[in-house]
Amino acid sequence: MSSHHPFRVRPVLAAAVLAAAAWLAPVGTRAQLAQQAAVSDKAEAPKTDASRTEAAKPAEAPTTGTGGNTAVQGNPAQKSIAARAVDKVKEVAKSASDMFARVPCLPPKGGHKPMGSLPHVASKLIAGQPVLIIAFGSSSTQGFGSTAPEFTYPSRLAAQLKRHYPTADITVLNRGKGGEDAPEMMRRLQTEVIDMKPDLVIWQVGTNAVLRNLDQSETEKMIADGIARMQAVGSDVVLVDSQYSPRVNEKAEGNSKMMKLLGRVAELRKVGVFPRFEVMRDWHEKQSIPVEEFIIADGLHMNDWGYACFAQLLGDDIIKSVGQIKLGVAVPSDVRAYRPM
Repeated sequence: MSSHHPFRVRPVLAAAVLAAAAWLAPVGTRAQLAQQAAVSDKAEAPKTDASRTEAAKPAEAPTTGTGGNTAVQGNPAQKSIAARAVDKVKEVAKSASDMFARVPCLPPKGGHKPMGSLPHVASKLIAGQPVLIIAFGSSSTQGFGSTAPEFTYPSRLAAQLKRHYPTADITVLNRGKGGEDAPEMMRRLQTEVIDMKPDLVIWQVGTNAVLRNLDQSETEKMIADGIARMQAVGSDVVLVDSQYSPRVNEKAEGNSKMMKLLGRVAELRKVGVFPRFEVMRDWHEKQSIPVEEFIIADGLHMNDWGYACFAQLLGDDIIKSVGQIKLGVAVPSDVRAYRPM
């Protein structure tokens, strides 16, 4: 997604050209092969967004030498590639619209603890000022397991917030990098987060520390320090805990300690926690959704539906939290009432 204009509508032909090579092989086959190769017990990083984009670019078609027209016009094979790319783009759009029609996205039956207020985001929305949100984390933030960039959780969240606040200027930047946890993230915190002075940072952290058996006391110190640095530049912060998945559940004791750790840090720094683990466990244990309906074959990462429902419920909490802010007066749940439409 664009780092500057995440809501700009791209022309269909441009999207088709960029998508052509990536869609020529079956989606499930390409995704699963990449996922299995990239995920190891050491939580090695999959391809970055940039390298994935480069790999998806088709080779440039040679020009015919007449008016700059390309060989697509006279080559039936190239025409077929372009036509199939357009069809795949249409399939992606259709899948995005009907994903929840196949499996509804419902909140946890028992509800979950509110994740707290977001004063900086609320004040910007009420004042009609641009809002910058950074999704910071590892592979599940980057979107490993999704079949297209549009289906990563930051992209889905951006679309939801834009629908809810149609006149607002909201940017969501994806700063996820596979295989990382707190030590690696702290090395890029300044340049990729702090220097941007975001209004909200959604920090997904801790899963790889559990899988790699990292020292949790050191992890706790780094997370607390990172939050303090974000707050120092005026950012609201929301932590996202582990995903409910077979590989994480194999490390049940370590994961339980990690979630308690995140709770302590959140209480200390007065930030919210989105309980991803409990939300996903509710899908399986209370809503009777098979694990393979939201987790891919590697036993760790979510699929398109999982990311979409996660983003939907996270977005609902953000919207609710913004509505509960008091800035001198009580702010209603729909902050647009304070702004000219």
